[in-house]
Amino acid sequence: MATKIFVNLPVKNLNRSVEFFTKLGFKFNPQFTDETATCMIVSEDIFVMLLTEAKFKAFTPKEICDATKSTEVLVCLSLENREKVNEMVRKAVAAGGTTYSEPKDYGFMWQHGFQDLDGHIWELIYMEPSALKQG
Repeated sequence: MATKIFVNLPVKNLNRSVEFFTKLGFKFNPQFTDETATCMIVSEDIFVMLLTEAKFKAFTPKEICDATKSTEVLVCLSLENREKVNEMVRKAVAAGGTTYSEPKDYGFMWQHGFQDLDGHIWELIYMEPSALKQG
């Protein structure tokens, strides 16, 4: 079985967050969804658990970081091409998110991103296949 990753993020308003990410094209697993949490499907092995702040607090003894003021994690997703990166940023902004920087062209990699409704940063990249070394 492949290793799966579940990124857990606290959100202030679960319904608004589901609506936001639905507009970006993400789907949700109803088996792991209730009024306190939802499981957003990123890929076959990558999931993001969006948890109400109260639910999130049940998993950690630490204070929840205010992602509009501090950064605890950067979520980075690779996409099929530059156009898909730009398209997702456009959708995020249209759905109420914001950009935090201009796109960056590193030659072998195109990077842009957005902040979701809670201020979490989502970096999006396209990397030229020739730049990826297999080994």
